[in-house]
Amino acid sequence: MKLTCIRISSLALLVALATSCSKQEMTPEAGPTAAVVAQDATRDSHLAMGNPSGATTNTTYYYNYLLSKSQYAMSYHRDRGTPNWVSWHLSSAWLGSTPRQDDFRADATLPSGWYRVGGSSYSGSGFDRGHQTPSADRTGSVTDNSATFLMSNMIPQAPNNNQRSWASLENYCRTLVGQGYELYIICGSYGKGGDGTNGYATTIDAGRVTVPNRTWKVVVVLPEGSSDAGRVSTSTRIIAVNMPNSNTINTDWGTYRCTVNSIEAATGYNIMSAVSTAVQDVIEARTDTGPTS
Repeated sequence: MKLTCIRISSLALLVALATSCSKQEMTPEAGPTAAVVAQDATRDSHLAMGNPSGATTNTTYYYNYLLSKSQYAMSYHRDRGTPNWVSWHLSSAWLGSTPRQDDFRADATLPSGWYRVGGSSYSGSGFDRGHQTPSADRTGSVTDNSATFLMSNMIPQAPNNNQRSWASLENYCRTLVGQGYELYIICGSYGKGGDGTNGYATTIDAGRVTVPNRTWKVVVVLPEGSSDAGRVSTSTRIIAVNMPNSNTINTDWGTYRCTVNSIEAATGYNIMSAVSTAVQDVIEARTDTGPTS
């Protein structure tokens, strides 16, 4: 009897070891930048919070032309050579281990006859090719990441704005995603004239690209779920910032927090038009005081 028990115990041990080895072989080693995709994370509509300027695909409205891509949506201004605003959804479903493609290029989907800003159009200007939808927000595939390098997704951005304050907020947004949130991010620029490494300028690329004076961003922070606009309530965290397009910018993005109302007053947009008016009245009048890292 004792011998039988020993044999049974040994067999159980071998089965357990085999199962353990099998599980280890079946689980691939995660890449260094791969994100864990939450079970309920989805890729949702980039315009779930609304179309801030009522942009359309009618080319008559060259100053408010709607470009909808799989990775983001925007209102494009032909004569400024930049987007007015860009809106995108961000959840762990958009993140992976795809490296940065760095394939800056003209957007061939712009209407025929429109000037197409090229990958070298900002060269020597003293301004960065400043992503609106960040490369690091689209690492799920090469196609997704490459789409962020279309020049229609860029503005001439002061290097210290782009690489420090703006980048810090972008990183914080992805930190929130890692905590189980999904975000709707709408950003843009307005005004004319910024301060780059070569000093002040109002245009670049022989006058075909306008240098904005201000850069702004609105971030809607939600727990992962569905029916997103309907879930925005008076307690939803909204982060809004308005920064100078200047190399003398403060590196702490939190110092530029403001209300959504103030951005709307400066731009004329209705940034969260799909959210109920009663909720907008509360959350758009509030300045965020939450953590910044």
